[in-house]
Amino acid sequence: MRKCLDVNKGRRGLLLAAMGATGLMATPAWALQYEGFDVPESVTLGGVPLVLNGVGMRAVAVLKGYSAALYLSGKSQQPSEVLANTGPKRVQIRMLLQISVGAEEFVKAINKGVQRNCTEAERLAVADRVAQLNANLRRIGKVSRKDLINLDYLPDSGLVLSVNGKVSGDPLPGADLYGAILKVFLGERPVDRRLKAGMLGLPVQELRST
Repeated sequence: MRKCLDVNKGRRGLLLAAMGATGLMATPAWALQYEGFDVPESVTLGGVPLVLNGVGMRAVAVLKGYSAALYLSGKSQQPSEVLANTGPKRVQIRMLLQISVGAEEFVKAINKGVQRNCTEAERLAVADRVAQLNANLRRIGKVSRKDLINLDYLPDSGLVLSVNGKVSGDPLPGADLYGAILKVFLGERPVDRRLKAGMLGLPVQELRST
């Protein structure tokens, strides 16, 4: 058991070292304010500068759940172009709720979003990796107001989940997996249409034309 723990610590150390080497711990630039929190106008991820494409909010009635900012190598208002982008990307989620919520809520939202926005073939192709992402999310436990969740994509590593700068689980390879997760936010049946508009940098009233 001791040996196993030492091996796990070693793997985590290597991952953290890789984060520093590749720029996964993205360097923020000048920030704007959104719902009382700083949102960097640009970050560097994997040595690649990314710009803020847009930011929106997931809300139900008067309850503000979270904000989500999308970072790309170049701005785009077209979901198809965002999905076709093969470079590093980031979805940065800031919790806005006044109460703590279990990570299981994110698991449910992702599973529902993938089901609603991906074809059967796409779902089958990513099913095992979505299950692993669910496990990585469950490791988080609960999230509270101010917590920062990053869903990063690095072409050489895949999807990396981190909370407040701490990685949860191993990277999950595949542009198809990250595309499936992006569709949860930007697909034809997104988790929140106003959130989708914000992440695409669109006024809400223009969403129907996308």
